[in-house]
Amino acid sequence: MPGAATARNIALAFLKLTLVTFGLLYAVALSGIYAFQRDLQYFPTRRDPAPAAVGLADVERVALPTPDGETLVLWFSAPQPGRPVILFLHGNAGEIADRADRFAFYQSQGFGVAFLSWRGYGGSTGSPSEPGLLADAKAAYHHLRAQGIPPDRIVLVGESLGTGPAVITAAANPVAAVILEAPYTAAVDIARRAYPWLPVGLLMKDQYRSRDHIAAIHAPLLILHGEADRVIPQGFGKRLFDLAKDPKTFLSLGPVGHDALFSPATWELEAAFIDRLTP
Repeated sequence: MPGAATARNIALAFLKLTLVTFGLLYAVALSGIYAFQRDLQYFPTRRDPAPAAVGLADVERVALPTPDGETLVLWFSAPQPGRPVILFLHGNAGEIADRADRFAFYQSQGFGVAFLSWRGYGGSTGSPSEPGLLADAKAAYHHLRAQGIPPDRIVLVGESLGTGPAVITAAANPVAAVILEAPYTAAVDIARRAYPWLPVGLLMKDQYRSRDHIAAIHAPLLILHGEADRVIPQGFGKRLFDLAKDPKTFLSLGPVGHDALFSPATWELEAAFIDRLTP
């Protein structure tokens, strides 16, 4: 019947139009996410107070150059005799000034403290990216070595986002120990969980594949992770732990979320771990 055929043709035309429209919208969404992905991945702030302005005494503010022409801010406090230096690589949001209480805690334990401000964060120049952050961590590590601090006196502490650069730095350079707070197997694995409808493996520039490097770490490793962490669920930390070589320790922080990384109770666990390793 001509009427039925016409109806089928209209339905097919509508279906094709719907599919084409959906395809175009999906392509536009992919293009936008690809173009602005680093704005979605990094959340820097640019506050840059002097250490004394946030209550930290006897802290040197170092202007640290990178090989690619950026200048990073590094806060440094010398260790008490015989104590190691903590090189702290911070997480995604905020800047090192937001973590002054952590700095003060490490000082109170007699540790030397080096807090690196990623490029694009705080007073550091540039914009964040995976190649950039890896270069920043490498520059900070070699700065400590240039100051006469031996590898067996450098403890790398990575917080959240900072665990990726910490793993890759420790895989390529000798250190006394590595501490990872709420680590991920890879940033791309977190992205897949958040955006299951996107081909993130193809689109994502900064993937921080810690799982590809963790087995190359030969220093003692401590991983700390909250059971109720919704930012980086604990399962990611456990899977990374399984890929690591001994000696290694996994400590669950209990039924707490990502904010446990800002708790002195977490830092006390780290200090106890370091004290067991260093005379």
